[in-house]
Amino acid sequence: RLFRQEGTCYQQAKQVLHAAVPDRLQGRERELGILRQFLREHVLGRRPGSLYVSGAPGTGKTACLSRVLLDCKDELARSRTVVLNCMALGSPQSVFPALAQHLGLPVATGRERIRSLEKHLTAQGPMVLLVLDELDQLESKGQDVLYTLFEWPQLPSSRLVLVGLANALDLTDRSLARLGAHPAGSPQLLHFPPYSKEQLTRILQERLGQVAGEPVLDSAALQFCARKVSAVSGDARKALDVCRRAVEVVELEVRGQTLLKPLPGGES
Repeated sequence: RLFRQEGTCYQQAKQVLHAAVPDRLQGRERELGILRQFLREHVLGRRPGSLYVSGAPGTGKTACLSRVLLDCKDELARSRTVVLNCMALGSPQSVFPALAQHLGLPVATGRERIRSLEKHLTAQGPMVLLVLDELDQLESKGQDVLYTLFEWPQLPSSRLVLVGLANALDLTDRSLARLGAHPAGSPQLLHFPPYSKEQLTRILQERLGQVAGEPVLDSAALQFCARKVSAVSGDARKALDVCRRAVEVVELEVRGQTLLKPLPGGES
């Protein structure tokens, strides 16, 4: 019975420490506001455009965008949203058939496929929001794929809004320098800095605050973890992972101790 009670709180702790998208993202209020504003101005305002979101792994890029897309689901209902993870594509060129499939376009090859997509994205219809996570996977010789994608919002009558996410801060300067020649060619930039010790501590406290009863992890331990992770990477996923593994270790120890405890009443 004792283990069932304690085991439940450990299960709950491990659950809340998973890197799922929470209802509220600590320390990312500014970035969430910029993302919401961009989508409202461009998708709802029917203004084609592009946004490049950069930041090291675990700084909340994908989580923030996922949260905003969930929160704005009703507002974006009249537009078409396509989310692609470029890591799952076989090659940079594979982004075009993947997008065509999501938009319900007939199968085509080579230049014809790109022309078909351009024709579709400049015809009458709802705005298309294209989200490309792990965008740096589309880098290729001559950067033809990236240039094609980022030039689409600049086409006359375009109805494409493009949001790309990647780790590199300088991808647009390094790989898309030619876009700067267009009047409104360069994408809007949004950078996610690493989480600070204070932000990581608040993230861990808020997650574990959802578990009923006595705190599973000591406050000093959370601050120690946050300090170590912020000094190395500022990666929130790493901090969650470290705490989750700590809970697993404690759970195993408690399970061993509970199984060896004598039963009440002197029973053998």
